Amino acid sequence: MDLLRAYSDQNDEELNEPEQQNQNPSSTTSSPDASPPRLLPAKSAAPNVDDTMLALTVADGQRSLSRPIDPTQHIVGFNPTYDQLWAPIYGPSHPYAKDGIAQGMRNHKLGFVEDASIEPFVFDEQYNTFHKYGYAADPSASAGYNYVGDFEALQKNDAVSVYNIPQHEQKKRKIEKRKELEEDEGVDDDMDPEEVQNPASDVWLMKNKKSPWAGKKDGPPTELTEEQKKYAEEYAKKKGEERGGGDKGEVVVEKTTFHGKEERDYQGRSWIAPPRDAKASNDHCYIPKRLVHTWSGHTKGVSAIRFFPNYGHLILSAGMDTKVKIWDVFNTGKCMRTYMGHSKAVRDICFNNDGSKFLTASYDKNIKYWDTETGQVISTFSTGKVPYVVKLNPDEDKQNVLLAGMSDKKIVQWDMNEGKINQEYDQHLGAVNTITFVDNNRRFVTSSDDKSLRVWEFGIPVVIKYISEPHMHSMPSISLHPNSNWLAAQSMDNQILIYSTREKFQLNKKKRFAGHVVAGYACQVNFSPDGRFVMSGDGEGRCWFWDWKTCKVFRTLKCHEGVCIGAAWHPLEQSKVATCGWDGLIKYWD
Repeated sequence: MDLLRAYSDQNDEELNEPEQQNQNPSSTTSSPDASPPRLLPAKSAAPNVDDTMLALTVADGQRSLSRPIDPTQHIVGFNPTYDQLWAPIYGPSHPYAKDGIAQGMRNHKLGFVEDASIEPFVFDEQYNTFHKYGYAADPSASAGYNYVGDFEALQKNDAVSVYNIPQHEQKKRKIEKRKELEEDEGVDDDMDPEEVQNPASDVWLMKNKKSPWAGKKDGPPTELTEEQKKYAEEYAKKKGEERGGGDKGEVVVEKTTFHGKEERDYQGRSWIAPPRDAKASNDHCYIPKRLVHTWSGHTKGVSAIRFFPNYGHLILSAGMDTKVKIWDVFNTGKCMRTYMGHSKAVRDICFNNDGSKFLTASYDKNIKYWDTETGQVISTFSTGKVPYVVKLNPDEDKQNVLLAGMSDKKIVQWDMNEGKINQEYDQHLGAVNTITFVDNNRRFVTSSDDKSLRVWEFGIPVVIKYISEPHMHSMPSISLHPNSNWLAAQSMDNQILIYSTREKFQLNKKKRFAGHVVAGYACQVNFSPDGRFVMSGDGEGRCWFWDWKTCKVFRTLKCHEGVCIGAAWHPLEQSKVATCGWDGLIKYWD
């Protein structure tokens, strides 16, 4: 090493000589013995060392002394400080954990919660103080000004908490208490001794009060302002309407007009008397092919039609022009009588068993019971809600019992002789659309806008069968098969579903009638008298006929412009069908 050092020193001297010669050129020229300069590069026997990794290692060691420890690792490669070991858990977001903390480190559903050495009372005190005054003590501050929040409010209130009442507040409360005691002493002179001894009297309560509220009586009632009085009157009026004030529909004067030649014939028989020779000539029904007759008299759409029971020599129609008309079928084919007693469109109609009377339900919230022959209104019923369907109990001994499905989700049962409601069936979650009696009239099935079917025992307001499936739609029309074993329900998803009327009321998945478009319309579904055909109108004015056994479309007839809302098969004549539509016409097909 000494030789190398000497060698390097010699080279340095030789390198310095040319500089001196350059600075003093006269000396070089003047010495003839001077040798020419030699320039040699500096050499080092030590190898080149890359100190980048060394610098990174030193920096990494310094960083590890300040960084937090990963709580999931099992080995620590250095001596951590106390602050590092007890630092709170934090870090970048975890790829599979929403709040950045691995699932294994959680001790709470929202993450990791550290133990807090603070009493519940102290916490509540500071919490309420912060919400009332805006400042609170900081439990994590070890020394110094250990408060957080609004410091101006802190100085103003002298750092008082909600549980520490200041002195001036205590004085104020003492003065108020003293005044109350003086008032009580002043009353003592005027008190009746008997009342003072009687625990039931107010004086005794005032004398023996033990709590801030004991013995305090409300002062004299202050008079209401004009605005408050007006509001109270309106509210009372509204409540009265809801309870019973609005239980009547619109009052309309009932009128009737007879359009025939005479109400009785030469033998004294009424115009509604059925022909004596009217009977079914054949049990086999046929599909109609051509239009036979058209009845036109309603100025607006026709919402429902019903044939006269058992004979069908008359047909009753309910119009949206508020009128109900009855038409002759067998003879003249003209309108026989018009019944005017509603102020709004008539929704539903229903004959009694012998056809001598019928019911009408209207959007004016009234249900009226009419005499078919004279056109007189026998009685009117209303609950203040719109009736959507009306039915009479088909039993001969219960012809005075009326059932009505209302817009307020109830089925109301009236005794028409007494004019009183004797039962309410209140289970549906939507307006009631249909009522159909089954099982020898011991039960009835109702459908509603809540997309369910409910089966009831007549007279008992408890559902015995509730049918509601996710795939079900609202069913605005239901008809009973002539053999009473099946129900056909018009579903709003453009199909007719068949339900059994046996104990389970199961859906018959093998029978399904489709092809028509009825979504949005309450098109009536009906059967032929022999049960071989199913028919229904649709939203495009056609009447559809299906075969009951094969469920295939048998025929379609273009009947009306617009919606064909109702279709009814004649009870005696096997190939004749009546349809009605929103074009105001009733058509008869053969």
